[in-house]
Amino acid sequence: MTTTTPDYRTVEPADVTHWFRAGQTHQFPAGAGATILYQDRQIAVFYFARQDKWYACQNLCPHKLENVLGRGLTGEQDGVPRVACPLHKKTFSLTTGENLNGECPPVALYPVRVEDGYVYVGFAD
Repeated sequence: MTTTTPDYRTVEPADVTHWFRAGQTHQFPAGAGATILYQDRQIAVFYFARQDKWYACQNLCPHKLENVLGRGLTGEQDGVPRVACPLHKKTFSLTTGENLNGECPPVALYPVRVEDGYVYVGFAD
């Protein structure tokens, strides 16, 4: 049996063709991540309560290809919201996807919106 890594690509808000209902807002922890499944992709969703902002990125850490970013450490670095892989501490911007501390590919980002108490993540497929 052959397995492949899902194809993760950043989706700009203007390119969204489908808003996936990920769950109710109370199902997502403040200051931490939760993982959803969309087709064959695991997506990490984060709520930064202090700023009342939502972010989503691929759950797959590009460093060692482990689906762990949803369990990562969240915070800010120089005012940039970020998530750090819980395994090797590779840190990624949740606004640009770039790796903030080393030679590692960026993560794909997805737009998030909240409507009527539900969290939606945008996809372009």
